[in-house]
Amino acid sequence: MTNHDAVVEHWISERMSHIESSGIRKVFELAKSIKDPINLSIGQPDFDVPEPVKKAAKDAIDAGRNTYTLTQGIPELRQQLLQMVEAKFPGSNRDLIVTSGTSGALVLALCCVVDPGDEVIIFDPYFVMYPHLVSLAGGKSVFIDTYPDFEIDIAKVEKAITKKTKVILFNNPANPTGKTYSHDTVKALADLASKHGVLLISDEIYSAFHYDGLLQTPADYNPNVLVLDGFSKSYGMTGWRMGYAHGPAKLIQEMIKLQQFTFVCAPSMVQYAGITALNQDMSGFMREYKLKRDFLLNGIKDYYDIPSAGGAFYLFPKAPGGNSSAFVEKAIQLDLLIIPGKTFSSVDSNFRVSFAAKQQTLERGIEVLQKLAKSFK
Repeated sequence: MTNHDAVVEHWISERMSHIESSGIRKVFELAKSIKDPINLSIGQPDFDVPEPVKKAAKDAIDAGRNTYTLTQGIPELRQQLLQMVEAKFPGSNRDLIVTSGTSGALVLALCCVVDPGDEVIIFDPYFVMYPHLVSLAGGKSVFIDTYPDFEIDIAKVEKAITKKTKVILFNNPANPTGKTYSHDTVKALADLASKHGVLLISDEIYSAFHYDGLLQTPADYNPNVLVLDGFSKSYGMTGWRMGYAHGPAKLIQEMIKLQQFTFVCAPSMVQYAGITALNQDMSGFMREYKLKRDFLLNGIKDYYDIPSAGGAFYLFPKAPGGNSSAFVEKAIQLDLLIIPGKTFSSVDSNFRVSFAAKQQTLERGIEVLQKLAKSFK
């Protein structure tokens, strides 16, 4: 290490030692080096933003709507979102903030409620961002193992709650597993959070992508649940960075206050485009994604142990041999890009495969996955 490097190293905060580079981003970089990759690693839809939404954003730019907006979001968009929330939770008197992506909403929420040393319960496997954002807020992640079927054991959750527990972080439908949770599980989790005075954050960014029955939300059973959602997955707007959160008015007001000094506001032209997005019928895409789920599942279910996946756009099969990192290395040698389970978990037994891809890519991926499974027999 040079003297210059040593000086720079001295500047880096201790909290950054708890934050690692995303394994998903590493795969993105790897994809650039493969001539014709079979990319089933992607965590974003394969469809484009609807044309009317693009036009609305362009029109907003041309109309000069390029300045800061109200921190909580432009009134026209907030009004539509609040009407949706009121229709779903009548009489709940929930407040709402428009944020810079759902991840921005989670940053605000955790920083508003987590003090140094507070504990946040996270279900393993988890979305890769969760423990790092808990560390950023000064909290401690407490992981609850949900293997092998990714069901949540409410007794385990209650046992994990201590005087330091501030938050339970819940994702439904779940990334990376595609798991959707039953009425009984969701209600029990909501009731448990209420009983112990713990904030339940329900990350519902994949709420449009549920394929089997009605999607359950804990906000139906606990008015103090903070719900996170957004436009990235449902409308193909992943790079546009706009989400929202709704929940108890006091918490939302604190998040608005913090957003003033962090993200300031969600991108202005995207907010205006969001009004148009809310009026788009995306149900055809959701039906298509159910077919994609079924196609991939049917193509590999005889070769892999695959827990049920009722939502999002992922399967999380068990890797032959039990070591997903080694399995993924072999897949990459065959130009197949998938994500090892250790990216999302303390356990390296499963791998994430996305069906957010074109039909030809899915067909090529199934062929390679079948070939790989046979090589382990």
